[in-house]
Formats: sequence, C-alpha cells, structure tokens
Amino acid sequence: MTSAPLWLVAEVVTARSATPHGRVLELRVDGWPGNLAGQHVDVRLTAEDGYQAVRSYSLASSGGADVLELAVDEIPDGEVSPYLVEDVLPGDQLEVRGPIGAYFVWTPDRPEPVQLIAGGSGIVPLLAMARAHARSNSTAPMRMLYSVRSANDAFYADELTELADDRFTVDWVYTRSAPDGWPRPAGRIDAATIVANTIPAADRPAVYVCGPTSFVEAAADLLVTAGHSPDRIRTERFGGA
Repeated sequence: MTSAPLWLVAEVVTARSATPHGRVLELRVDGWPGNLAGQHVDVRLTAEDGYQAVRSYSLASSGGADVLELAVDEIPDGEVSPYLVEDVLPGDQLEVRGPIGAYFVWTPDRPEPVQLIAGGSGIVPLLAMARAHARSNSTAPMRMLYSVRSANDAFYADELTELADDRFTVDWVYTRSAPDGWPRPAGRIDAATIVANTIPAADRPAVYVCGPTSFVEAAADLLVTAGHSPDRIRTERFGGA
C-alpha cells in the first residue's frame, strides 16, 4: 500500500500575470521527487487563525527539477485562487503535496498520435505534455485544440506558437471574441470543429481533454460522435457540474 505524499514547503520564485484574471507561479520545493506530464499537486494555505484551505492545481512542469510551475485562473469567490492571483509575492511560502495522479499522464515512450483538447486554464497539464514532447525524441505527432474566450484569455499563447513544428500543431477556437480576420466566427467547439481540427479517429490517437466540467463533457461527446473510442479518451475536469 502506497503512503500519501507528504506536505512540502514551497517558496514562490516568480509570479507573473498571464491573462487579465490569471497568473503563472514558479515554486521551489526542496525534496520534490519529480513528476510526470499531466500530474497535479494540492496547494494548502494556512491563515493566522489556523484555518486551512486546500485546492488542487495541475502542473505545467514535469521532470525532476525542484522548481514547479502552476498557472492559476482566479475564481472570484474562491478561497485560494484570489490569493495566488492577486496577492502572493516572490519569497512567500505555501505548502504543496504531490505529485498526484497516474491516469491523466503522457510519457514519451508512447508511440501513438496524441490529441490534446483544452478549455481555458485546462491548458496547464496539456502544456506539460507538449513541453515533454518537445524535449523528447518522440516521433509521435501531437496536436492541440485550445478553446478560449478571447485571445487575451489564453495562457501560454506565445510559447505554444514557439513549440509548433512538424511534430506539434495548435488549433484555436475563440468562444466570445475572435481576432480580426479570424476565419471562424466566435463560438463553442462543435462537431465540425472536431472533424476539421483534430487527429482523425481512424488514426486511433490518445486523446486528453481538460477544462471546466461542461466543456470536457461536451468535447468528449463530440469525440465519440466523431468515431473516437471512449477508452482512448482521458478527461480531467474542474468546477461545478
């Protein structure tokens, strides 16, 4: 029986704005055991009166380095995300526990094509996979479909552009406001989007979908309708049902 990971002290190294309501944090964690692309951590905050709040956050980083990267989208009524987005500063300390999760992970030894589908801050674990893919000698094609409200709401847009090459491609969907001249009107992912902007079901890709619950459920249904086998689709979701 495997014991649960211990809580470790994490010192904030950098904190930078990424979107109007999101921030990217780098945390140095002495004793970090390393993690796979797609895993997450629990973050614990303790108030002066002893009250504690714990939330889970996916990791944009992977490997054995002791600096972890999170990207946090603020939930206005949340107990943890407003502090991480608005208040935390380099030098501050948090507690983290992990790595957590063995189901929603990708490793470079897998030979099949990979389709990533992200909604909003659901990009985080999928970016970890794209980074791991870029660092590796994997010849498996990887494609990402990223759905955001507008261009300003996209995490890691510049890095995704830099990662794009003959092994990795990125397709964008804007749900509320598309850039000027964008060929597709703003709107949610639909059946036509899945057919035109994802690896065909006939190629039997491993599919990873992450984002708000409603987005993930809709995307998974569209994938199955397009012919993807449910056992090839892995999902990770957050937020209310």
